[in-house]
Amino acid sequence: MYKHILIPTDGSESAVRAGKHAIELAKSTGAKVAIVTVSAPFRVVSFGIPHTRAAYTKRAKELARVALRDLVEIAKEANVTYNAGHVEHRHVYQAILKEAATRRCDLIVMGSHGESGVAALVLGSVVTKVLTHATVPVLIVR
Repeated sequence: MYKHILIPTDGSESAVRAGKHAIELAKSTGAKVAIVTVSAPFRVVSFGIPHTRAAYTKRAKELARVALRDLVEIAKEANVTYNAGHVEHRHVYQAILKEAATRRCDLIVMGSHGESGVAALVLGSVVTKVLTHATVPVLIVR
């Protein structure tokens, strides 16, 4: 059925829950998984706090390592073929869609934080944007 499943993660509880589901699905179908986390590119000033490029890059890599850690371990334990990566992109949903296309994934499995009301309107939803623009099936795990 599915051969290559993309699992975007920010390391949150909902992302890990979705990732576990995706890894179980991959194991049952013989699919491989791509686990990816996205961070914003370096900006000279971020929220009024100046950063050096080197300090920002170091911090982004550390946060990515932490975000990927749990799902990489789960994939290893399940004996599911995986690759994991970190990409920088201004828009998370675009990075997810690009990774799905580049890696030729035939399913995207994402967790939903469940934002509603004003929070969902103000923050926008990466999940909604991926659903709106994806050309492959998207499975949302709550």
